[in-house]
Amino acid sequence: MIRALSVKKGVALAVAALGFVILASLCAPLYAQMVGVDPFSSNIAGTTTRHGQSLDLMQPNDNPLHLGLTPLGPDWSPGAYMLGSDSQGRDVASRLLYGGRSSLLIAASAAVLCLCLSGSIGICAGYFGGWVDVVLSRLLDILWAIPVYLFAISLSVVTVGHGLHLGFITLAADSFLIPIGIIALVYVPYAARPLRARVLSLSRAEFVMAARGMGASDFRILRREILPSLAPSMVVLGPLVMALCLLAESALSFLSLGVQAPAASWGTLIQDGEGLLYTRPIVAIAPGIAIVVTVLALNVLGNALRDHLDPKGTGR
Repeated sequence: MIRALSVKKGVALAVAALGFVILASLCAPLYAQMVGVDPFSSNIAGTTTRHGQSLDLMQPNDNPLHLGLTPLGPDWSPGAYMLGSDSQGRDVASRLLYGGRSSLLIAASAAVLCLCLSGSIGICAGYFGGWVDVVLSRLLDILWAIPVYLFAISLSVVTVGHGLHLGFITLAADSFLIPIGIIALVYVPYAARPLRARVLSLSRAEFVMAARGMGASDFRILRREILPSLAPSMVVLGPLVMALCLLAESALSFLSLGVQAPAASWGTLIQDGEGLLYTRPIVAIAPGIAIVVTVLALNVLGNALRDHLDPKGTGR
């Protein structure tokens, strides 16, 4: 009983943390308008007011010779530049919120697309079997053998310079659809394999055999029997796949292969703060904390959904 209460508190805390991150990210435009900053334009020569005193956004360096400039540090009080500025004089707090919008949008969209592709492959391979299963399983094995980030980086390098051209469809290099598609594709093998195993088990279940014996078509069995039974497994995988997609998006954006400037994501913010770790570490630490909190919350939520909807374990 004590363990059950502890688990419930952990799930409640994870949901609250995830809800706060999502709500704060959605309020990014409102926050930027309220404090009067432009998070996407360079403002090196700008100033801000703190406690009635006007301060330059780029301060003299603290080294003995006072050479170079250092971004304004955090003040921690509500208002403009509460987390200081980055090397371009942009408000870190507002960029953190806008970065959350981009990262969460890409991660959630990639997770949904990944599960749709994985579910389709898993259903075809697990239900129809035979040569269909052999071909799809071997393709998944090939994708599985390629390291995730190497695969994602290779695809991103191809598209980051000139965009993506698929017949009459053209996507610009800065389109969010490109990282969404790439991240969804690289994680298909990880979601398709357990879904295939689940469909394979369902296809041998008594209620499916009974439907076949009554002369039901494959389409009807898939729509009325397989899909409703597979839905809990896909729901369980959802938060876990989204956590993986969020990490992949942050890694690609950190390498300048995901979200492109002037847009912001948590990965690009960490890249912006890489050269400021010894002077203004908050520029990189803040988005890092946001990623850790979000990924942990998604994992706790995914585990809770697994215990509730699929106590035997997805695909086991």
